[in-house]
Amino acid sequence: MLRTNQSFLSYLEELYHKQNEENIVLQSFSKGETLLIQDQSITKVMLIKEGITKCYFAEENGKEYIVEFLGNGEIIGEVELIKDVPCLCSVEALTETTVFTINLDYFRNLMKTDFVLNNLLLNSFAERIINTSSRASYQQLYTTEHTLAQLLTMQSKQNIQISKEDTAAYLGITVRGLNRILKDLK
Repeated sequence: MLRTNQSFLSYLEELYHKQNEENIVLQSFSKGETLLIQDQSITKVMLIKEGITKCYFAEENGKEYIVEFLGNGEIIGEVELIKDVPCLCSVEALTETTVFTINLDYFRNLMKTDFVLNNLLLNSFAERIINTSSRASYQQLYTTEHTLAQLLTMQSKQNIQISKEDTAAYLGITVRGLNRILKDLK
């Protein structure tokens, strides 16, 4: 439910401290601020240093579907850079968030020369495939109530508050449906 990647975070922190130029800079985002916007071009690849974000699709009917909650060490914008496409989804800060922003040319060069980065990217992609497959099968096999209980547990452990709108968007249901489930759980 909340994805993190400590290995990627450690790698980028080391790279950040070793750099001579400003190819990697720290940038802060306030709660509610957007890091990436669906269908717009990326200007940087980012790696979350601290904070929690939501990664979501905005559908043509105005509804959002939250793909994942991303935390420390999660990289964003790399798929768009590799495929040379606009942002596939939007990413918004749910808490105060600090990210490493990486210059696109510098990141392209790293992909050509740095085997550690390439292994981290491959592991990240593999993890996403596993998580997506697991979540899809989980949603088919378990009730929404069960998934909601897990989401509420994650919120409690992380000491964050996710709005009803975001909770419903993550579960793929309406706020009205969520309210019915919450009422039944009490």
